[in-house]
Amino acid sequence: MKKYNIGIVVSEFNFDITSMMLERAKAHAEFLEVNVAKIFHVPGVYDMPLAVKRMVQDKDIDGVVTLGVVIEGETEHDDIVITNAARKIADLAVEYGKPVSLGITGPGMTRLQAEDRIEKGRDAVESCVKMMKRLS
Repeated sequence: MKKYNIGIVVSEFNFDITSMMLERAKAHAEFLEVNVAKIFHVPGVYDMPLAVKRMVQDKDIDGVVTLGVVIEGETEHDDIVITNAARKIADLAVEYGKPVSLGITGPGMTRLQAEDRIEKGRDAVESCVKMMKRLS
């Protein structure tokens, strides 16, 4: 069986939560015997598409996992951030023919709800690995 290489793009915004998502993701990758070849930290979820693009362009990366948290604020900013980031991330997966999982929680979440969703980091790795296997 081929040993897959994944890249992880993780948001620094709400890093108290995303750092725990990252730890869950790395542990699950190890459990699935998948190599985490690169980890790219970006300022926020909105900044992810450029880092995802760099990773999917890398011939040594088989799939990408995104990890982020978009917590509801007083405006609709959270909705704008996740909608635009998710759309571009999906476009990059299709354009480059590599799985890019959406491990970004939100919008419309409270901080407490975000903390309850830390395991989504594990789920994002699971999704990426399933797609890599099914596409190969």
